[in-house]
Amino acid sequence: MNLYKIETGNLKLDGGAMFGVVPKTIWQKSYPADENNLCNWSMRCLLVVDGDRKILIDNGIGDKQDEKFLKHYHLNGDDSLDKSLAAVGYSRDDITDMVLTHLHFDHCGGSIVKTGDDQFETAFKNATYWISKDQWEWATHPNRRERASFLKENILPIKESGQLKLVENEGALFPGIDVKFYSGHTDGQMIPFIKYNGKTIVFTSDLLPSTAHVPIPYVMAFDTQPLLTLKEKASFFAEALENDYIIFLEHDLYHECCTLENTEKGPRVKATFTLEEIL
Repeated sequence: MNLYKIETGNLKLDGGAMFGVVPKTIWQKSYPADENNLCNWSMRCLLVVDGDRKILIDNGIGDKQDEKFLKHYHLNGDDSLDKSLAAVGYSRDDITDMVLTHLHFDHCGGSIVKTGDDQFETAFKNATYWISKDQWEWATHPNRRERASFLKENILPIKESGQLKLVENEGALFPGIDVKFYSGHTDGQMIPFIKYNGKTIVFTSDLLPSTAHVPIPYVMAFDTQPLLTLKEKASFFAEALENDYIIFLEHDLYHECCTLENTEKGPRVKATFTLEEIL
């Protein structure tokens, strides 16, 4: 098995939305904001190559949305999905399995490409798209709070293509890769746990967006069930501490991976490092 980080570019989001009820005077010590209170976040994905399988976890925001939509997110950086795949010797056509943690646009926008006016097709022609059943049902019948994050053009073409596979149960998705469901952020967020050289690497997606979100009360205002997020983070952290998990961070612009340690104030970051440093 080989692992590769796949950088797809960065976006800016309001710091208050990203840290919820935590005051800016506190969170900005861990994660800086600009003069407009916007913080810069990566959209870092993970490619797992295991034999004939090329498994991509999440795929960024894509580039099919119009300028009116994209200007709200101040896309920046030199990386793109195609450029990053090419840098490690692959293309979209090589991907056999597209695992989507959830269907918010910054995680799944690269799933679909636009081919004409109101015409869309899957970007990964040879891939099965794996999505939790609960998340699919939640995203295709969106609530008012999340409707702006669930874009039908990112979602419905997957089913129309015949490439959709819904995941109903936790456990083994592929040899060496298990998934668990967490619903505080959005129903049925699917988190992959990857066994690699005696270690477990967890792609935490929006369960833990960055090292700055490690203190348990640091919960995003985007989360639909913040009290559930608190419980899920506490449970996950206990498991991570017991098993010495390596956490792969999707949104942290400054850190790719981290480990945790217990302190008098609760779980905190023990060490940060790049993915390459642990391979």
